[in-house]
Amino acid sequence: MLLDGKVSSGLGRAHVFMAQAHYQEQFKDILGTGAWPGTLNVDLSEESISDYRKLRVASGLEEGDSDEGVESIRIHGFERDGRSFGGATAFEARISVNGESWTECAVLIPDLTRHTETAEVISASFLRECLPCQDGDTVRVRISRID
Repeated sequence: MLLDGKVSSGLGRAHVFMAQAHYQEQFKDILGTGAWPGTLNVDLSEESISDYRKLRVASGLEEGDSDEGVESIRIHGFERDGRSFGGATAFEARISVNGESWTECAVLIPDLTRHTETAEVISASFLRECLPCQDGDTVRVRISRID
């Protein structure tokens, strides 16, 4: 599955969640190491929204047909000091700005998200620097397939 879209700025709140040790331990299972404490938002192209919807179905956020060829990885939520930190579903992927060099990443779909046309991408690296990219740049995200 290949998702195309444009990099956009989010609300700037992802770092609060991404920096939590409980999440970082789980991200190690996906990325091989902890994740950069933030997400890269990708506003999906019209052509990619139906495929992204299949990921949302696999995450349990929508009803419909999912893509049986992709593996969803559960990120468990937790509670600390009376505050709830929700769960999410992750999908291993790679991201590129030019289609030639690809960086390991994952698409993260939080259980409590309003994004239905924006993919949140996590990586061990600060993607805006390592790709590099900025708001408005087109990127491609290739979701890993089950072998």
